[in-house]
Amino acid sequence: MLKGVHFLLTLTCNYECDHCFLYCGPRASGTFTVEQLEEIFRQMDRMPSIDGVYFEGGEAFLYYPLLLHGLKLATERGYRRGIVTNGYWANGEKDVESWLAPLAKIGLDDLSVSDDSLHHGEQEGTRSRWVKNAAERLGLPSGTICLERPSGQGADSGENRGEPIVGGDIRFRGRAADKLTDGLPRRPWRFFDHCPDEDLAAPGRIHLDAFGNVHVCQGICIGNVWKTPLDEIMAAYDCEKHPVCGPLQKGGPAALAEAFDFQPEDGYVDACHLCYRIRQSLLDRFPEELAPRLVYGVE
Repeated sequence: MLKGVHFLLTLTCNYECDHCFLYCGPRASGTFTVEQLEEIFRQMDRMPSIDGVYFEGGEAFLYYPLLLHGLKLATERGYRRGIVTNGYWANGEKDVESWLAPLAKIGLDDLSVSDDSLHHGEQEGTRSRWVKNAAERLGLPSGTICLERPSGQGADSGENRGEPIVGGDIRFRGRAADKLTDGLPRRPWRFFDHCPDEDLAAPGRIHLDAFGNVHVCQGICIGNVWKTPLDEIMAAYDCEKHPVCGPLQKGGPAALAEAFDFQPEDGYVDACHLCYRIRQSLLDRFPEELAPRLVYGVE
């Protein structure tokens, strides 16, 4: 039963972080229009199981009027509402309060601000403090997302099968697979025999981009809402019949590699790293299921 829809409101971002698994950046395209947002909410109206939405990116605050409109649509329907942002707009508490006041007026249940050296360098901690203080005054719940730059330290004994051994919450897909894996400990590809992050058989939330792609994991798509309504996509989805999700659900990235005779490297940092490399090799074979190409570093 689908409960959450996460809008990738735009794939454009003012940052170009090494760990971004969507390959977002200033040159990335793909932003919802007002009409597109309204159409998706009409489709969601036919799905009573949905109870929450998030607005993410890229950087959603780059299109602030569009973000406010999406929040209004969600509030009218009684959905839980959340935003994920890098906080670039936080240039002092007074500035922050002017950004947040309209959100407080509409209603917001979660504001998550990325606050780490990967995003802000030496300014780590400053922006999130300003946001926290202003949010408290406005009665808005807020929190931080803090990721550590991966290193070769702290590799575990291998007992947690398929789990990352370095990098904390970083998953090595997208730009992270290309920028952050050098010098990190690796495991043999057969080790990754399940997906540690997603319930691909029964997804409780999906990500949706402006191209219409319905992602059960970023870059793995099960349909397109500009071709088929979301409720029909979810009703027709059969994990076992999906060319990518089927093998992943059965035996993780290792099973996906075997299904397509993928020629592996010496080892991989985590399950996402292997899965992502396999998917890159399949882009031309499954252009609708592996989209948009931007997520795979192809402009």
